[in-house]
Amino acid sequence: MCEMIEALVFDMDGLLFDSERIVKRSWEEAGSWLGIKHMGDHIYHTLGRNLAGRNEYFRQVIGADFPCEEFAKRTRVCFYEIVSKEGLPMKPGVRELLEYGRDHGYKMAVATSSRREYAMKNLKEAGIYEFFDGTIFGDMVQRAKPDPEIYLRACECIGICPEQSIAFEDAPAGIRAAHAAGMLPVMVPDLVEPTAEIEALLYKKCESLYEVITLLEELRSR
Repeated sequence: MCEMIEALVFDMDGLLFDSERIVKRSWEEAGSWLGIKHMGDHIYHTLGRNLAGRNEYFRQVIGADFPCEEFAKRTRVCFYEIVSKEGLPMKPGVRELLEYGRDHGYKMAVATSSRREYAMKNLKEAGIYEFFDGTIFGDMVQRAKPDPEIYLRACECIGICPEQSIAFEDAPAGIRAAHAAGMLPVMVPDLVEPTAEIEALLYKKCESLYEVITLLEELRSR
């Protein structure tokens, strides 16, 4: 197994950054500003989707006249207000895992549903952008997770077959996408735990990114 694994591909929000909780708060604030209650709770149903996928969800669940553009603008304002005051924390073990991957010769990529501008800003400000050999963002693909397009593109951009790659995800949609791409899906849960359906798709569930390092060590020792 260890000889086969040549690449590590990472989701971003909820996996590298502890950002989903801030997004939930920003949705709640933006919803209140628009007069819509409990908007934050909708994040549990949209994890891993890109902007177009979220807007489709809002129109189907809340109403065809949901002000998607206004909501998106307001949530960005709320999000950056929170981040400017509190910062955007990385998940424990991020730097250690990326250093491990670099030191052991893995190709590494990001495959995030977030927009390029937002993702690049976060990766660069955190000082981890240079670890990655490739990056694919939500506004670079036609079809959002759980479609495998973003993971297939990520593997292509670093020149590694999906079957030789591990995908690290915190959300069910991302696990479905990675599995459909033919990768080994590893879940590090954030806001949601895997259902029995998702468990069946996993290669492994890890409780933290530190545990991911242990998993890679085990694979290398086989």
